[in-house]
Amino acid sequence: MKITLKDGSVKEYDSAKSVYEIAADLSEGLARAACAGELDGEVVDLRTVVDKDCSLNILTASDPEGLRVIRHTCSHVMAEAVKRLFPQSKLAIGPAIDTGYYYDFEHEPFSRDDLDKIEAEMKKIIKEGHELKRFTLPRNEAIQFMKDREEPYKVELIEELPEDAEISFYDQGEFVDLCAGPHLMNTKGIKAFKLTSSSMAYWRGDAEKARLQRIYGTAFNKKEELAAYLEQLEDAKRRDHNKLGREMELFTTVDVIGQGLPLFPPKGTKMIMKLQRWIEDLEDKEWGYVRTRTPLMAKSDLYKISGHWDHYKDGMFVLGDEETDKEVFALRPMTCPFQYYVYKNTQKSYRDLPYRMSETSTLFRSEDSGEMHGLTRVRQFTITEAHNVIRPDQTEEELSNCFNLAYYVLSVLGLEKDVTFRLSKWDPANKKKYLGDEHYWESTQEVLRKLLEEKQVPFVEADGEAAFYGPKIDIQAKNVYGKEDTMITIQLDCAIAENFDMYYVDQNGEKKRPYIIHRTSMGCYERTLAWLIEKYAGKFPTWLCPEQVRVLPISEKYADYAEQVRKALAKADVDVTVDNRSEKIGFKIREARMDRLPYMLVVGQQEEADGTVSVRSRFAGDEGVKPLDEFIAQITEEIRTKAIRKEEVEEEKK
Repeated sequence: MKITLKDGSVKEYDSAKSVYEIAADLSEGLARAACAGELDGEVVDLRTVVDKDCSLNILTASDPEGLRVIRHTCSHVMAEAVKRLFPQSKLAIGPAIDTGYYYDFEHEPFSRDDLDKIEAEMKKIIKEGHELKRFTLPRNEAIQFMKDREEPYKVELIEELPEDAEISFYDQGEFVDLCAGPHLMNTKGIKAFKLTSSSMAYWRGDAEKARLQRIYGTAFNKKEELAAYLEQLEDAKRRDHNKLGREMELFTTVDVIGQGLPLFPPKGTKMIMKLQRWIEDLEDKEWGYVRTRTPLMAKSDLYKISGHWDHYKDGMFVLGDEETDKEVFALRPMTCPFQYYVYKNTQKSYRDLPYRMSETSTLFRSEDSGEMHGLTRVRQFTITEAHNVIRPDQTEEELSNCFNLAYYVLSVLGLEKDVTFRLSKWDPANKKKYLGDEHYWESTQEVLRKLLEEKQVPFVEADGEAAFYGPKIDIQAKNVYGKEDTMITIQLDCAIAENFDMYYVDQNGEKKRPYIIHRTSMGCYERTLAWLIEKYAGKFPTWLCPEQVRVLPISEKYADYAEQVRKALAKADVDVTVDNRSEKIGFKIREARMDRLPYMLVVGQQEEADGTVSVRSRFAGDEGVKPLDEFIAQITEEIRTKAIRKEEVEEEKK
């Protein structure tokens, strides 16, 4: 048989060999480092026997899929440790994930002490060096095997498989688990691991099903790599907007108000106001949008016309009962059907298009309680939503403009390098979910694909992520823990105008159906604020800061001059406060640093006499004494240009 290797070379063998034996034949060092094989594109165990011509790549921990095999094996070791320490625990699932692995158990909540004990037991299991052996059973025998071991969740998983399925298991001594693999050949292959946290999780992700306890962990091939990751994780915890945003008094939540319904104190409110005013002025004055204002709810009739009642009702807050109430209303989960009637309010000709309607829209979505987190997923949010009604011949240019606007906004916020792009397509296996036929979807998806290619941005394609009426470009970003969310979306809709009898009059006096682009320029304000908190660790660009300058008089004698400085800055539209407390100046400076302020102005006898301020900044530490007018000119220019100054000095050195 002929084995084609990754570099294109070919090895020939007279008899069948395992992937491990082939790796050993290539290099003893490669065999020692090997985690798995990639056989004709499929990741397999090193113990897999190769008996025909194929392509083969030996995977090590340097390969993402090789590292996943280490992590998957580590999840099994963790499960064995849990069963040793807590024999009554029931096993659910334990996959490898991008950041490590997790395993779900039916168990009481795990404490940090429990995790430490589990870690210690895992080290024993790894040191014992159990060989992992794969075996299979027919479905009925597999069900009975897991019933005998009193593992109901495993039984449920097996029962969902076809009757003729052959079920695979992995045996590592005293522990056996249902698993498709692949795995390392021996537990000693795990070199560095850590259990990072635990949390509640629902079985199968369904809030109606059993509550389980999930333990998260990670694993690497080297201790140095693990140490670097754990340091990164600590930084993530410091940046976590759900923690930092509350500490900075940017937002909070209250149980009696409800989960996913954040409150914004003055600082957070000011930041959102700055973003909103900027976006509205940008869209209206520079990008040709008109502004609309529409109701927060509507009768079910509207959503039935748009298709949302059939396709999205479960995600809506419905007010009333169709069987008993004369009228049923729902809080709006989107603005589009409302804006269509703004468009229809007056007849439009081909000369009026594109007609770009934008709205700062408060929306409501019935998110599952297990899905909500801080500001990234909430039940009420506000979005920079717009619907551009266009002629078909304007499609490419208008889509390009929407993309350019979104990218410009990201650039100003300093976020353009933190995003990825996704072409979200329909799922042809679930056609009932969507409007339009196969030709409609293939043609509209190709338009968006062409745009992404022209913009020369790398992108992925994802089936089943489209809106029910059309495909979309989703601009994605990850939070500090690696979870990805959609930040900005651009959707092409060539179907919905028919439902609402929307038209324009062409140059021949005939009625024509327009296309619609659903788009956001920045996305949801709440999610964007969360993103900014984590990106900048609370040290925002000056223009976004709710407090841009704090004036620090050395003593009460200079309170009047401090107030003069404040008034001059406020007159120049700078957000400024004065710290008039009877505290030492060193204490005031330290507190201002802790509050992550861009600028502190220290004033005393000399500054009052000369009309100057002593400038200390987050960026360069002591910037020296400057005339007040000069500082005002400096900071107002920084705010006007929305400059992002580089952090030049570490906090403790200031």
